[in-house]
Amino acid sequence: MNDITLQNFEAELIQASMQQPVLLDIWAPWCGPCRTLGPLLEKVEKAYGGRFKLAKLNSDDQPEIAGQLSQAFGVRSIPFCVLFDKGQPIDGFVGALPEAQIREFLDRHVPSAEAMEAEAEAEAAEQLEAEGDTDAALARLQQAVAIDPANDAARTEYVKRLIEAGRIAQARQAWEPVAGKAMLDTRIAALGHWLDACEKSAGARSPQALAAAIEANRRDFDARFELAQGHFAAGRFTDAMDALLEIVMRDKAWNDELARKTYVAILELMSKPAPKPAAEAAKSTLEVTGKAPAATSDPLIDQYRRKLSMALF
Repeated sequence: MNDITLQNFEAELIQASMQQPVLLDIWAPWCGPCRTLGPLLEKVEKAYGGRFKLAKLNSDDQPEIAGQLSQAFGVRSIPFCVLFDKGQPIDGFVGALPEAQIREFLDRHVPSAEAMEAEAEAEAAEQLEAEGDTDAALARLQQAVAIDPANDAARTEYVKRLIEAGRIAQARQAWEPVAGKAMLDTRIAALGHWLDACEKSAGARSPQALAAAIEANRRDFDARFELAQGHFAAGRFTDAMDALLEIVMRDKAWNDELARKTYVAILELMSKPAPKPAAEAAKSTLEVTGKAPAATSDPLIDQYRRKLSMALF
């Protein structure tokens, strides 16, 4: 637990909340309810075992910070608690609440113990992958999903790694629990398209047979799509998009826009997931709002996005 001042506000509250949620207890020595709430918050912090960090701010000593937060939330009394996450205040409560209500408040925002353990496994997998130990990375991702089945980021990365390893049946099994989210999550949808391509490629015609079919009929979209699926399954993404683009240019609506949807799925898979907010993303002022992480541009992806846009419009 840290006492927040103007001098350490940036490091101990804003930057610290980029790593884990920080609950700021705004109090004053003359406030009776504050003296009741303080020890209770310390007890809850210990019980939560590192799932959040407690910080305290004496409103008499630090009126600038207390005043800004009170104005932002429309609060005029203390004790007043504000929860910071990713560099900004996200919620708060007023008064000396009983322990059950404090826990209820925290549980709406603070990650569960399972989620934290799964996140640690996913981060370990990322490090192992960077070191070239793909088998160990896959095992860590499998563990992350087993610990926290609701961690979609870990699950989608796990499915992707399984597909790359050629373990298609296992990848399909891991993807199925989130299949219902495909309409709302482009990453999940893209993995579904990749799985479809991998499963169908086993029974596909040879490239020579497909080339002959296309040569005989330029509008044989089934053959063009089958060719694209073969490239897609093998990880030849640009070859797959080139084949799909031929369909889009000739018939945008073919098969419920399946060529376009598959093309977009490949672009999604080529793109890196949005980066997690980093400690540097927080603003170094009392206007506590974090900057959104900027997506890195990839010239190849940009080129193929332009190709699709030209074909569609």
